Amino acid sequence: MIETEQAQGPLRRAWLPARAPRAATVTVIWGVAYAAFGLVCALRGVPLFAFGGARTSPVLDWAVVAAGALAALGCAAAMRYGPRPWLRALLWTACGLSGVAAFSLLMDLITLLVGQSVDSRPAAANHAMAATGALLLAATVRTRHTSAGGNSPPPSPAPQGSRMAAAWAGTAAFLPYIAMKTFWALGGTFAGVSKEEMLAVSERNGAPEVWLTLESWGLDVTVLLAALGIFLLWGLVRPWGQVFPRWTLFLHGRQVPRWLPLGPGLIGAATLAPYGMLGIGYCTLATAGVVTMRPGDFHTTQDALLVAWIGMSAFAVYGIALAAAARSYWLRTRPAGPARRPHGPHAG
Repeated sequence: MIETEQAQGPLRRAWLPARAPRAATVTVIWGVAYAAFGLVCALRGVPLFAFGGARTSPVLDWAVVAAGALAALGCAAAMRYGPRPWLRALLWTACGLSGVAAFSLLMDLITLLVGQSVDSRPAAANHAMAATGALLLAATVRTRHTSAGGNSPPPSPAPQGSRMAAAWAGTAAFLPYIAMKTFWALGGTFAGVSKEEMLAVSERNGAPEVWLTLESWGLDVTVLLAALGIFLLWGLVRPWGQVFPRWTLFLHGRQVPRWLPLGPGLIGAATLAPYGMLGIGYCTLATAGVVTMRPGDFHTTQDALLVAWIGMSAFAVYGIALAAAARSYWLRTRPAGPARRPHGPHAG
């Protein structure tokens, strides 16, 4: 038994280096807090997955309790027993569940950014806590590849090919959306709706004064957000996303914190990709006449469908491109561990 514990010692240290226990401990605390949050809401009948005010199944609220408990127990077991395959699978499962629960977090952030209120505060809090947990769980599992003395690799661009193509595709996908919004802001009429009607819709939806003022000046806020999204996309695939470039003035030459681009990149991908894909599916059904799309703020169903196709296509393609770029950045910025000792007949 002593030999077994001695054999497990180096293996456990390889999976949980100096900074790994800290990440695992924080994840355990998050899991307990998330489970408690879900339990209180479930017992009080507060929906955590309310969409547009519609009450979803209470089973989903209890799933939050299960996900938090699973994460806390999994991380505690990993700290005690080391890199067991079933524990890693358990943590990745909890990470996936948390990522699903964080769906639409980006929409909540954009809604708050423009001064409007979210549909449900408990649901928005759930999205934020779930996203935090997904990042913590991923960081806890991935620390097995790092060491206390690991160094950050030198800045490098994403490999030419699929990932760079994804960056160009994500940029191009937003161009029709940006053109449509800019055309409206500059006074044009598109899909049967004029600039004045769009301003009236924004005001009716509770847009803040700053939003309305910028639109009246010909500058749409969503265009600025799209531009920021494109900036993030290219930062994930270019070297200046790892080291601050010359135009950042006093930050020039300093290393970019790894999670500064990765955090919004992963959240954006997890939100926009499924949102856009579901939207494209709905638009396809509406185009085929299987379902009927309500006109909403537009004069006809066809006008609403046209705008929906432009928006959902942009979100879907950009979301997928952002996922590919974030994965590339994750792999390229992993701290380099110590050289492994060779094995086999030629070792030594």
